[in-house]
Amino acid sequence: MLRSPKDFFKPLAIGAPAPLTEIPVRPARMVHFLPAQNARMRERVPELLTQVDVLLGNLEDAIAIADKEAAREGWIEVVKNNDFGNVQAWSRVNALDSPWFLDDVTRLVSEIGNRLDVIMLPKVLGPQDITYIDRLLAQLEAKYHVTRPIMVHAILETGGGVAQVEEIALASPRMQGISFGPADLAASRRMKTTRVGGGHPSYLVRTDPDPANPDAPRVTAQQDPWHYSIARMVDACVNAGILPFYGPFGAIDDPVACEDQFRAAFLLGCVGAWSLHPSQVAIARKVFSPDPEEVRIAKKILDAMPDGSGVVMLDGKMQDDATWKQAKVIWDLATMIGARDPEFAALYGTSAQA
Repeated sequence: MLRSPKDFFKPLAIGAPAPLTEIPVRPARMVHFLPAQNARMRERVPELLTQVDVLLGNLEDAIAIADKEAAREGWIEVVKNNDFGNVQAWSRVNALDSPWFLDDVTRLVSEIGNRLDVIMLPKVLGPQDITYIDRLLAQLEAKYHVTRPIMVHAILETGGGVAQVEEIALASPRMQGISFGPADLAASRRMKTTRVGGGHPSYLVRTDPDPANPDAPRVTAQQDPWHYSIARMVDACVNAGILPFYGPFGAIDDPVACEDQFRAAFLLGCVGAWSLHPSQVAIARKVFSPDPEEVRIAKKILDAMPDGSGVVMLDGKMQDDATWKQAKVIWDLATMIGARDPEFAALYGTSAQA
């Protein structure tokens, strides 16, 4: 689709708010999924709001067909009846090809449009999906007098989506980020696994036989089948100035493997992950907050090279403009998290503004 760059940041409907030229960046270490059709879960919301960076009303997968409308109305009730403070309010709507999508978006914008930060769109196939919701949101924002644009977050969970991830990331100034969805992506690719994230014992490499002892056991190492796709998603997000996230880890009973998957995603550049169970909130909070020792080293580099130029030796290691940039990434993240989370502010030596 050809579109003049001059028009990219103009509203797509008369009366809609102007698109943002930069996305708001706040800590989003965990995107916690809430099945809001469940009254007991709604009662827990005040407690959850003290623990999470993002609370998401889930309307799509894991919500039974009979509960779709109840989940939508329950989430609207949650947003209306709770003070989210600096916690972000997101909602995952049903897919574009579902009979619930249009009602999801219309009800959310009409009832809580000025309190909803992000709409998460599943099973995105290409930039055309983003173009459609972009125009629809502009029309609804104008109709219901929404004063700031609602951002869009895509889920990368189809082979076609991976093939067009760069175009998806650049499709609209509404794009806030992309999450990696391993389960639906595995099905789309016809991968032979029922796991939701993590490695697989059949995806491995094996050492060569020992010529002196061909029958000796050969060491194997389990590999990460998601590495390529996550790295490509991160690059697409960096290029577009939006945020990459790891999605779900399905083995709730394996916190060690969950932490490993989250940490690999964090190292590759993801800023957060989904938490499907309260036990995963603490894992994401720890993993997606920089290690205090790394923060100390980063601050030391920045103090030694205030303008980022030149070369210095610190503790036997050469530091130059490239390592200064790496240090600034860590320090900026630590400062942002410290402003949100007093415990980490104390660990990092930054100021808490919560």
